[in-house]
Amino acid sequence: MAKPKRVYQSWKGNNKFLLGGRLIFGPDAKSLIITVTLILVPVVLFCVFVARNLVHELQQESAGYAILVIAIVFTIYVFILLLSTSAKDPGIVPRNFHPPEEVLGFDSSASVEAGSRPLPRTKEVLVNGLPVRVKYCETCMLYRPPRCSHCSVCDNCVERFDHHCPWVGQCIGKRNYRCFFFFVSSTALLCVFVFSISALYLKLLMDDSGTIWKAIKESPASVALMAYCFIALWFVGGLTGFHLYLIGTNQTTYENFRYKGDNRVSVYNRGCIANFLQLFCSRIEPSKINFRGCVQEEASKPPKSNIRETDINISDGDTRIKVEDDLDIGDDIMKISQRRNSDEVGDVRGRGSDRSPIGRSEVDFGFGLESQFSSRPSY
Repeated sequence: MAKPKRVYQSWKGNNKFLLGGRLIFGPDAKSLIITVTLILVPVVLFCVFVARNLVHELQQESAGYAILVIAIVFTIYVFILLLSTSAKDPGIVPRNFHPPEEVLGFDSSASVEAGSRPLPRTKEVLVNGLPVRVKYCETCMLYRPPRCSHCSVCDNCVERFDHHCPWVGQCIGKRNYRCFFFFVSSTALLCVFVFSISALYLKLLMDDSGTIWKAIKESPASVALMAYCFIALWFVGGLTGFHLYLIGTNQTTYENFRYKGDNRVSVYNRGCIANFLQLFCSRIEPSKINFRGCVQEEASKPPKSNIRETDINISDGDTRIKVEDDLDIGDDIMKISQRRNSDEVGDVRGRGSDRSPIGRSEVDFGFGLESQFSSRPSY
């Protein structure tokens, strides 16, 4: 008997999976090698040429051993954060098997001149009592939830999409943003630590030799590490400050760059303290996709053609029920009257082009999740 196919084996995105779907990476996961190298090499040089010499310089206080241990442990912590960021589902929204138009009664391929109603490209949903417009994703065949965007690199819709980071080889979204921020800020602190201890070692050498030039000549690795950390700190330190601003105002990088000059009121901003508490103290939701689960068969598509007449045979008698169901492309509710005798005919009338508001079940299908929003279509 053939083994069932797993979800990650048939996933339509550009992701790469390891350990049977337990780890999920972006298509540019090879860039992690560069990131690891940029962190690991300076730390190794620091431990060999600075921290090890400080063990002999500061034997009485045992401070040299503490510096060496802190450097190793903190680097391991940074690598754990890097792995947690790059190997975690960032908040991928499950794709639909079929477009929501097949349930909502729209037809995106039909023309308005033909008298049919095309599928709306956008909808408005209410968030905190304010309308927010969401778009329809042709690739994932769903209406994106608020703050969701489709990543062109990974080819997935990601909840609370922040950006795609090439340094970690993964999208940054709802489920891994916290790890990403801790990784960036911890890397900045590691740069400060290496820079400070290297400067301290140069100071001790200068006290022994008498001049700064002799100290530099005796430990050129310290100068190189200080220069490297100074340059790196402009990048990771500036990125940390930028994301602190984004967290305080409850924005994403995508929203900040796209709506920078709009001066629009953010419906997600709860105040600085509440925004920080929401990020650091809230529970991370589980992934909406079980990548290790077995692939389920696609649900059969609802028929697009109108059903005019259907005969249903009942096994315990010869009774035949005739059902008339006129499903117009314009959608709408039809009145179905069952015939009581051969002379009485029920009149079934459509409601023309007037469309009732979209119900909650239709919104749930369109989004694929997040049923707490109420919505109405925008044409």
